[in-house]
Amino acid sequence: MDSFARDILVPKDPEFKDIPTCISSDERYMPHFKDCIGAIDGTHIAITVPEEDQIRYRGSKGIPTTNVLAVCDFDLLFTYVLTGWEGSAHDSHIFLDTINDPNLNFPKPPSGKYYLVDKDYPEREGYLTPYTNTRYHQSEFCSNPKGSQEIFNRAHSSLRSCIERAFGVLKARWKILHKMPGYSLTDQNRIICSCFALHNYIRRNTIGDPGFKIIDANPEFIPPDVFQDVENNSAQGDGEMRTREMANVRNDIASSLMASRHRS
Repeated sequence: MDSFARDILVPKDPEFKDIPTCISSDERYMPHFKDCIGAIDGTHIAITVPEEDQIRYRGSKGIPTTNVLAVCDFDLLFTYVLTGWEGSAHDSHIFLDTINDPNLNFPKPPSGKYYLVDKDYPEREGYLTPYTNTRYHQSEFCSNPKGSQEIFNRAHSSLRSCIERAFGVLKARWKILHKMPGYSLTDQNRIICSCFALHNYIRRNTIGDPGFKIIDANPEFIPPDVFQDVENNSAQGDGEMRTREMANVRNDIASSLMASRHRS
């Protein structure tokens, strides 16, 4: 199963040459997000740990979890998964450690391409965050977005929701991810990784799968996650951690979206 997971939890287009169909076929995103290749996020999964490790693994919900870093494409396929981090570890710390460690084989974006990340992540070249101090989540837009920053954030949030939806399908299918047996931590992490791998296998090889059918029929639906992180405003995503290059990318896309809105 370990070999199977390594083979299937990879990008379909390793060089990211093609524009994802989800973007190229949707005027909400094309051509504005044509260089976007996927989304990154973390998700907490409940695990069983020895008593002496309880505090280290305790997540925001007060129970032991592992914080899993994942990358997802717009077909709801996971293209990278890293398990093993304690539930107390912040997403931004896991992210920086992962992209800076060549031994972890993270699929870094080619020059000019980028992943979508939320505001709690540090903004680096190739990783695009939303505007801060501006409406972002879809549930916040009871009225239409106002101004270029809100228009950008709504599009960013809608496109990035692919990974939240993929997490939802994954956890709804594999009940073991809600109550892990008391195996060794190594085996628990292998089980988690296997669930991600089987998620991809089903997505690629099954037509009309009930789990994906609901999501595909409701593109804006994001399943609730009992272990969803509490937003941390002190994360490393602000200030000096942001890069001027990605700020320019964000501003260019916002201007393009605004111009497109005026033409319609």
